[in-house]
Amino acid sequence: MTPDSHYPLTIHSETQSEKTMTDQDNQEPEVISADEQVEDKGTGTGLVLPEHALPDKLYLIPVSNRPFFPAQVQPLVFNSQEWEETLQRVAQSPHKVVGLSYAAGITGADHEVSPEDFPEMGCTVKIHNILAEGDQIQFIALGMQRFRIKQWLRKRPPYLVQVEYPDNIENDTDEIKAYALALIQAIKELIPLNPLYSEELKNYLNRFSPKDPSPLADFAAAITTARGQELQEVLETLSVQRRMEKVLILIRKEQEVARLQGEINAEVNRKISKHQREFFLKEQLKIIQKELGISKDDRTAEIEAFEKRIAELDIPETPLKKINDEMKKLSILEMGSPEYAVCRNFLDWATSVPWGRYSEDIFDLAHARKVLNSDHDGLEDVKDRIIEFLAVGAYKQEISGTIMLLAGPPGVGKTSIGRSVARALGRKFYRFSLGGMRDEAEIKGHRRTYIGAMPGKLVQALKEVDVANPVIMLDEIDKIGASYRGDPASAMLEVLDPEQNSEFLDHYLDMRIDLSKVLFISTANQLDTIPGPLLDRMDVIRLSGYITEEKMAIAKNHLWPKLLKQSGLKKSQIRFSDATLKAVIEGYAREAGVRHLEKLLQKIIRKVVVQLLEGSKESHSVTIRNLSDYLGAPYFRKEKRIEGIGVVTGLAWTAMGGATLPVEASLIHHQRAGFKLTGKLGDVMKESAEIAYSFVSSQAEKLGIPEAYFDKAFIHLHVPEGATPKDGPSAGITMATALLSLATNTKPAPIAMTGELTLTGKVLAVGGVREKVIAAKRQGIHTLIIPEECRRDYDELPDYIRKGMTIHFASIFEDVCKAALPVKTSPVKKTIRKTARKKPATKP
Repeated sequence: MTPDSHYPLTIHSETQSEKTMTDQDNQEPEVISADEQVEDKGTGTGLVLPEHALPDKLYLIPVSNRPFFPAQVQPLVFNSQEWEETLQRVAQSPHKVVGLSYAAGITGADHEVSPEDFPEMGCTVKIHNILAEGDQIQFIALGMQRFRIKQWLRKRPPYLVQVEYPDNIENDTDEIKAYALALIQAIKELIPLNPLYSEELKNYLNRFSPKDPSPLADFAAAITTARGQELQEVLETLSVQRRMEKVLILIRKEQEVARLQGEINAEVNRKISKHQREFFLKEQLKIIQKELGISKDDRTAEIEAFEKRIAELDIPETPLKKINDEMKKLSILEMGSPEYAVCRNFLDWATSVPWGRYSEDIFDLAHARKVLNSDHDGLEDVKDRIIEFLAVGAYKQEISGTIMLLAGPPGVGKTSIGRSVARALGRKFYRFSLGGMRDEAEIKGHRRTYIGAMPGKLVQALKEVDVANPVIMLDEIDKIGASYRGDPASAMLEVLDPEQNSEFLDHYLDMRIDLSKVLFISTANQLDTIPGPLLDRMDVIRLSGYITEEKMAIAKNHLWPKLLKQSGLKKSQIRFSDATLKAVIEGYAREAGVRHLEKLLQKIIRKVVVQLLEGSKESHSVTIRNLSDYLGAPYFRKEKRIEGIGVVTGLAWTAMGGATLPVEASLIHHQRAGFKLTGKLGDVMKESAEIAYSFVSSQAEKLGIPEAYFDKAFIHLHVPEGATPKDGPSAGITMATALLSLATNTKPAPIAMTGELTLTGKVLAVGGVREKVIAAKRQGIHTLIIPEECRRDYDELPDYIRKGMTIHFASIFEDVCKAALPVKTSPVKKTIRKTARKKPATKP
């Protein structure tokens, strides 16, 4: 079969049929088995009814979407590669009839159809106007009558079956007439909802009487959009009354779907019409206003808006000249051009910067102190430092030139202090995090040549606060990253340098912006990761951890009222004593900050709310006894201090605050000299241990150590806990004291110490004095040894931290020995006492 070829399918007279058969006889005959020959029922020379001209053997073609009905006329399309041979044989037969059978299992063109996929019942159709185009064959199918498969004669394409034509079970009853009238009425109601049904109805009326119930039911089923399986059930129903019952249900569903579709279309059309009407009215209004001179086009309106902004600002001469040049360019560009959008966005940002617009500062130190005290408990040294900074600004009536860096552990209130400073000054506050920032364009902006270019964060901040002197918090400045896009930390050098930020250059605007009036406050957890040049530009204010008394005050005055308000509870509904709060702090929240403490209090409130909703009590008490029911077993228990010969308690600083650090020295054997270190120590701490060992060994005679002790002693030095990494130089005197205690067989006094030791016995200064003192006080140790050079740091501590503490200041190791080890009456110790300088203990 070639494309665009037609088969002769017109109804021939007897002479024409004989001629066709003669022509076929002249051609080479096709080999067809006896079982595959298709015979007609009732063939003859007279007129016969259509149902009497149906063959008892049919070629089958499966249809996958829905079954075909006897009262249906519809064009069909099939794959020529699969069904060309079948349709050729049907076209060459005298009756031109093929069987269509619904095969729901067909999933695609390459699906192999088996006899099991065909149902028992199908529909015979007469084919007209076969047309082959490309790889498809299409023809018009005229539904004839139901058939039932009796026997399969060929189980591969072209499929051939022997069939029978069952009769409809039809009774001329009033019920059938009633169903017929109901169907006709339903079809009438369906036609206005969908005009396509009217064409189907015309085709039906040309072939059947509306009073004939069987084709009426088939036609009604054919025009629905029901599922294929539901329609197959209708096709297999021979009882006309039962068939009409099923079809009537499908018609009613179709009416509902059509009615809903009509409502949706009406709603969509209504909205479209409304929008079109509004659009046309607005366009007409624009034209009328333009003709009357009371309206302008979009470009003129935007230019006037920019000019109005410029008039309200005090823009320096150089930026103003550039803005005016861009305004002239905007006035001559076409609105649809890409350059117009770039120019417009530039002007929008340039005129949004608050040039020369400043908020008035509040130079009232009493007000500032009141704000700081109301927002924070404790941190007196930090508050005093901020008050000093504000006092200098109040004296000269200008605050500029200083960039503060608040450094401390997480949860100690660094960000909230920045907000309090802004509130005390009456300035607007803007915060953005630098953590993880890897692109310097985030700070200095993108070039305008890039698609989607924007100014940097600083210009965005000025636009949002709408003043040129806000308080800008640069959070997590110690966590700035670096990548191939650039180094944001280097870009911050210009921002945080008081000598340069008066002419900060943003790459997008390409204008100099004055940031000298902006008060920058940075925050960091540690200073090690901040580049040296950047750290040098900032004034560091250290925030150490809170002690128990400070945490209790913060919880009572700030955290607990805030959490009660968030949960909607009243104070009377939950009773929480100071003793219980202290137990929470000491048993569950020993970290430097109060963030974990807040989470624990939230957990208690959540459990109390559950009890209030599920129980009958109107209030609940949280006590020390039932605290474990709310928070579980305590994370921290009162640790018994490790004591004994060769055991000394040191003090360490961590990012979470201070901590005590016991150091243990033990003699393994006297067979050979040796020194072993354990405890996951860092390189600096290992060096401190080696220095301590070398110093004690070299000064053995002066320190009263038996002669040749270190020549044969194998010593093991351990720093618990072994799984925790440790590093730093401040454990030097602690390790030396532990070795001296072991060598002299002397038990140290209940004391803690910190300080770096040199090979000549000098005790050098260390950092984190406040955190270390707080850690010792938390562990119940009230006697400390710290370097003489740290006396100033200790004297600056608040009185409530120094209260009850006895401090020994040491400048050489002999000072440590006097305070940590009991003085013996040996001549060696007398020598030590003569050479050691007296340093009286201080006890406030």
